[in-house]
Amino acid sequence: MQLGALVPFTDTGGDPSLVRDFALAVEAMGYDFLEAPDHVVGGNPATNAGTDPRRGIADDMFHDPFVLLGYLAAATTKLTFFTGVLIVAQRQTVLVAKQAACLDVLSGGRFRLGVGVGWNPVEFTALNENFHNRGRRSEEQAQVMQALWSQPYVTFKGRYHTIDDAGINPRPTSGRVPLWFGGHHEHTLPRIAKWGDGWMPNAYPPDQAALDIFAELRRLTEAAGRDPASIGIEVWTSCGQGAEADWRREIEFWKRAGASHICLTTTFGRRHHHRIAGRTIADHLAALKRYRAAVADIL
Repeated sequence: MQLGALVPFTDTGGDPSLVRDFALAVEAMGYDFLEAPDHVVGGNPATNAGTDPRRGIADDMFHDPFVLLGYLAAATTKLTFFTGVLIVAQRQTVLVAKQAACLDVLSGGRFRLGVGVGWNPVEFTALNENFHNRGRRSEEQAQVMQALWSQPYVTFKGRYHTIDDAGINPRPTSGRVPLWFGGHHEHTLPRIAKWGDGWMPNAYPPDQAALDIFAELRRLTEAAGRDPASIGIEVWTSCGQGAEADWRREIEFWKRAGASHICLTTTFGRRHHHRIAGRTIADHLAALKRYRAAVADIL
């Protein structure tokens, strides 16, 4: 299994030297990847609190993932990078395919594209996209991006996209950017089975429900004519509660369950996850160092 970490923007901010030093420290500790969240705009907390308080995220800082990860790829040598997740349905598909291909080339193939459909209508309104058909569009977006990555010229006529014998340059060296899906909607697993390289669930604790849903993903993948072993699974974990023995038991469970990637988040505090108490960059790095030391031999 690979072990990665989520950039703790909401605590540490986005100062360029701080973000770079964080990535270098994570790389030096032996982490395999660094994951960046995505929000283009956020609602005003004062006016959105009466609807869904999550809409009011304008006070939280998020660097654009492509710009951030391009910057960090130039500063590092071994870390791979991942969007966790890019809200692809609120963006132009061909532009995302181009940005992902460029990042793949400039990083030397150290990039995975994690995508999701989003949950905040405020962002879709601001970006002039339709919030209500985002799931259906994301299915077609996957097909369009994969065609543009693999073929020099593409002709495509779908429900939402038209390409008339055109292509992007550069294209990824391998002809493909690994495409992973986040989310837990009932349609997510069939989309992964048809077009995805992996799934990023964070809703399941280490129990039978996780084993059952992983088995369902493998069944759907096989039914789609693909090898279930080719589909990665990244689960999120946290270290704000429990101690080394607890963390080891959880990692051992995920390894037996077939997870390929573990992402440690020190700020996420929803569902069964618990954020750390500290807020400084030193607090986050200390937590990352302690966690990896506890589980490294199991990976």
